[in-house]
Amino acid sequence: MKPSAGAKGPDELREQIARTRTQLGNTVQELAGKTDVKGRARARAADLRDKAGAMTVQLRSSAAQAGHTVQGKAAKAGHTVQGKAAKAGHTVQGRAAKGGHAARSAADGAGHLARGGSTRVERAAEGTAGPVRRLVGAGRRHPRPLLLAAVATVGAVMAAGAVRRRRDGRC
Repeated sequence: MKPSAGAKGPDELREQIARTRTQLGNTVQELAGKTDVKGRARARAADLRDKAGAMTVQLRSSAAQAGHTVQGKAAKAGHTVQGKAAKAGHTVQGRAAKGGHAARSAADGAGHLARGGSTRVERAAEGTAGPVRRLVGAGRRHPRPLLLAAVATVGAVMAAGAVRRRRDGRC
């Protein structure tokens, strides 16, 4: 504001002086604020602290959400693995029972033969040559080796079947 050429009275002069002092005081405060490095650094540090706090809250929230997502996926994978393991266990159990039944059937047949019962092998041997008849007779006299041979044969047949299924991709 430009002072007028002259004051028209002492009251107007006092008013001009008061305005000039106010303007000068404001200018000095602005200059002092710009030269107050310590105060400006404090204000900047406070702004940065506020921004860092907001970022920390946001990062914690993101990390918690990611943790919940991972936990859910891990639980789902665990249930899938558990289901597949149970299914495989049932399959193995069924195959073992089937193999056990086959072994018992072979053992029962060998036991029947050892007790002197008539079997298909014995009836088939009646019309064959002497070496076969002697072999059947030896089996009747010594049933344990015959029983072991029957169990070993059943085991070998089961193992061969398992290898074939695995090779063919049916297992």
